[in-house]
Amino acid sequence: MSVKDKNYFQALYDVARVINASLEMATVLDEIVKSVVQTLGVKASSIRLLDSRKKALIMGAASGLSKGYIRKGPVIVKESGLDKKALKGETIWIKNAPIDPDFQYGAVAKAEGIKSVIVVPVKAEKKVIGVLRVYSDKIREFRSEEIQFLEAVANLSALALDNARLHQALKTNYDLLVAYKYRLDDN
Repeated sequence: MSVKDKNYFQALYDVARVINASLEMATVLDEIVKSVVQTLGVKASSIRLLDSRKKALIMGAASGLSKGYIRKGPVIVKESGLDKKALKGETIWIKNAPIDPDFQYGAVAKAEGIKSVIVVPVKAEKKVIGVLRVYSDKIREFRSEEIQFLEAVANLSALALDNARLHQALKTNYDLLVAYKYRLDDN
């Protein structure tokens, strides 16, 4: 096993530890994107989640992107060929995002210094619920080990999101049950 392979293993271990350490979705997603940036030595990473109407991808967490880039506007699925493909379950690589017609905000990407982008679907069970994006500041092809790492991180991200959602639902149900019990006790 090479040193680089060990780094992927350690990074996956660290992501799994973060997921087990917190049920706060924002905290977990922030740590995941930071780990991706650090492990791959890339400019930035983000996780975007599909909105309830399945028309836009909403920012869940980002690392390495400027506030201006994050606030550039919504990622509309029908206007982003890249995300349409990723939401079908495909891992998509774009060699030069600023000039690629499938990339929705090419001019903004150029101003941000983004060149290559890889997008990995985040799947809960068999349903795609979002995307993990990785941004490079130079033209870059991603090796098969890097793609496997990103796909594993995307799968762990889906587990983290599901855990956080279930925790929140359980907490809400508990709060409702306690309120109901107090109401019964008052009568």
